[in-house]
Parts: sequence; structure tokens; C-alpha cells
Amino acid sequence: MSRSVGRAEVPLLFSCLVFAIAFQAMLPLISANPPLQVGFYKYKCPKAEKIVRKVVQKAVAQNPGIGAGVIRMFFHDCFVRGCDASVLLDPTPANPNTEKTGPPNNPSLRGFEVIDDAKAAVERHCPGTVSCADIIAFAARDAADFLGVVRYSIPSGRRDGRISVANETIQNLPPPIFNLTQLKASFASKGLSVDDLVTLSGAHSIGRSLCSSFSRRLFNFSATQKQDPSMDPSFAAFLKTRCPSTGSLDPTVDQDIVTPNKLDNQYYKNVNAHKVLFSSDQTLLTSGETAALVATNAKRPGTWQFKFGASMINMGNVEVLTGNQGEIRKSCRFVN
Repeated sequence: MSRSVGRAEVPLLFSCLVFAIAFQAMLPLISANPPLQVGFYKYKCPKAEKIVRKVVQKAVAQNPGIGAGVIRMFFHDCFVRGCDASVLLDPTPANPNTEKTGPPNNPSLRGFEVIDDAKAAVERHCPGTVSCADIIAFAARDAADFLGVVRYSIPSGRRDGRISVANETIQNLPPPIFNLTQLKASFASKGLSVDDLVTLSGAHSIGRSLCSSFSRRLFNFSATQKQDPSMDPSFAAFLKTRCPSTGSLDPTVDQDIVTPNKLDNQYYKNVNAHKVLFSSDQTLLTSGETAALVATNAKRPGTWQFKFGASMINMGNVEVLTGNQGEIRKSCRFVN
């Protein structure tokens, strides 16, 4: 039996109808840009993260420096166009100048073969499902675990970008000569805090650097001083035995000479001792805020480990592509 609609019910029905229409209109936007989530591949490709971890474990066991390279790759990817695997794209006749060819990446960035191997293994298990951007994020997390027992769960669901431009590496990646003001601005432009800046700088406790990245501090610091006075003299003397002042050779040295293959808080002790390679490292002592963070991280290794994982997650959220944006590349080196 039907009944008539009373006057009091009309506004309610109208409001519900408006809400339903508005919600339906929002659905494309919601589905187009969903947030990242832990366990994104739980049903789509349940073994994806384990497969990547196994590949990274083998690579790091053979060469710890590759693990450092993968962590650095994650940083270099996320700071240019967001975490979209644009750093992996090879030059082509149509685009001969990709991020790989940019000065901050060429020739020092390494670990590409690890990502290739991980992608190939995942593709055999779940074709066309797992993005290269997520594989970099997983690989960096696993490398941090194997090198420093730094453990965290990183959300996933990133999509791969189709654009890679060499000049954008210079515009977005902070060089080792940046002062603190410049570093803060660089990180803030990516939505990252001063604490993230200091925390992520701890990755300089692993890996190696080309002498050319810091040789100015040793031989040609200023018009009045050949050597950077903020560098410990004995450390500078040691570096001079490894880095020539002239010649075409550009050797590499460990960024942390105390625990070179361990991702730990030794970096902050080195900063306090003025025994770090880059001006961008030593500049962390030029403000009370960052100096206090350095001191805390130097004294509390467990605190720094926890914060490093949290900051890696924060960085992994920078300008990500999700939902229907971008693509899932078949090969990480080329767009589909």
C-alpha cells in the first residue's frame, strides 16, 4: 500500500538526492587519485615484496655499496617529478637527455641492475601489476634493513611516470655545496620538514663519493683559504692522500670511514667531529635547531633508526602518481 509524502519529508528527500548526486560525481576523483597503502599488492601480487627483498638481499650480500646506491636512487627519484621511477628511464633517440644523464646522476648513481632484476622477477610472477616506482621504494627499504636493521612498512600503489628530463635533476636535487638555508628550502618544496632533512642526511653513513664532489673543500675553498676551516685538519690530510689535486682521475672515498658499510648513526658523530665530506653535511651545525637534532641522533641510535624509516615513508609520498595516472611499465628502462 502506497502513502503520500508529507511536506516535512520533501526537504529530507531532496537533501538525500543532492548528496547522492554529489557523491557519484566525486567517485571518479576518488578512484583516480587514491592514497598509497601498506599491502597494496596483497591480493594483486601477494609475493611482490618478498620477491624484491630476495633480489636486494643477494645484491647487498655481494656488494654493500649497491644497497647504498639503491637508497640514494630512491631519493634522486622522489625529488625529481616525485616517486615515479622517472630516474630509471634510458635515453632514446626521441629523448636523449633523461634524468640518468643529468650531472647529479651520471656517472655516480648506481643500482639500476638490481631494479632490473627485481622487476624481471616480479613480472614473471605477476605481469603488468607492480610499478617500477614501488619496486624502487621496496628495494630502498630492504637495503636499509640489510645495511642497518632499519625496518619500516612502506605504503605502495605508485604508478610510473612517462617523462624524464636531465635538466630537472639540476633544478631539484640539492648539491653537496648547499648551505642550510638552501637545503631547508629544497626539502620544504617537497613537503619535507627540517627533521626529515637531518634524518635523511644520515644515509651518508654508507656509500662512496667522487672526490670531485668535495675537493673544493681541500684545495680551493676560497680566495683566502685553500682548505675549508670547518673540516678537521687530520681528516682533510687523510682525504688528500686519496684525492689528487690535479689530473684527470676522479677516485671515490667512503662517506663514513668509521663504519662504511653500515647504515647507522655514526654519520652524526662524524658531523660533530667535523669529519664529513660535504659542505651540505657540515652545515647542519650552523643552526641551533639542526645542531640539536644532530646531537640527539648521535646519542640515540634507536631513535634515529625509527625516524629514518618514518622520513623514508614521508619522502615516498612526494608527488606520487596513483590510480589511473601514469602507467605500469613492462620494462623499467622504457615507457610502454
